[in-house]
Amino acid sequence: MNFDGKVVLVTGASRGIGRIVAQQFAGNGAQVALHFHSNREAAEATFDSLAGTSHSLHRADITNAAQVRQLVEAVIRQHSRLDILVNNAAIFEAHPIAKVSYEDWQVAWQRTLNTNLIGAANVTFCAAQQMISQGAGRIVNISSRGAFRGEPDAPAYGASKAALNAMSQSLAQALAPHNIFVYVVAPGFVETERVAYRLDGTEGDGIRNQSPLKRVAKPEEVAKTVLFLASEGTDFLTGGIIDVNGASYLRS
Repeated sequence: MNFDGKVVLVTGASRGIGRIVAQQFAGNGAQVALHFHSNREAAEATFDSLAGTSHSLHRADITNAAQVRQLVEAVIRQHSRLDILVNNAAIFEAHPIAKVSYEDWQVAWQRTLNTNLIGAANVTFCAAQQMISQGAGRIVNISSRGAFRGEPDAPAYGASKAALNAMSQSLAQALAPHNIFVYVVAPGFVETERVAYRLDGTEGDGIRNQSPLKRVAKPEEVAKTVLFLASEGTDFLTGGIIDVNGASYLRS
């Protein structure tokens, strides 16, 4: 997995899976355009940790269509090309239907879909225009086990990831004639800062025991799958959804 000379845009890269994905791409020779929304301190720490040179740091609210276009234009202006897009930016907000108000329900759905689906769709559109002009590109979208298993306390999240899967497969068909390949990685529970309190709390053992491996995924395991799909020789996997959930949820 050699990415020398490749330019990679990773959204939501200040922490968690996005941070490790950015670090692994940089460690394998890529120029990384690192996107963040609000946590500049974490984003700068991730940026400073990247091996190699010629990386860039970009702030944008991906729920804002104008900012998405400006983000992709800034990446292309700085790096002259864009070879790989990793749509990782996402939010997870609990909104159990039996407990929240109608107003809170609407806000949760709008915010989740605008970030996880519409935002990813807009970044993909802008990136794809550059990839089409180059005659090649790869797009890896980060989905979730929740798209299949369901998210009873966060149905908008599960719905947004299921829609992301469908969008990815539609675009795999639409973009293949342009030599652009689209993949999905669907992790289960991943050991990140955002969910550390749950793993360390009373439900931790129950979460780990969902997998016969008796643990949750490490972000490095998800990142390795992303890099594999983004590497040369995986063209015929386009449209594929790769589960990284330790057999905690099986589908066929």
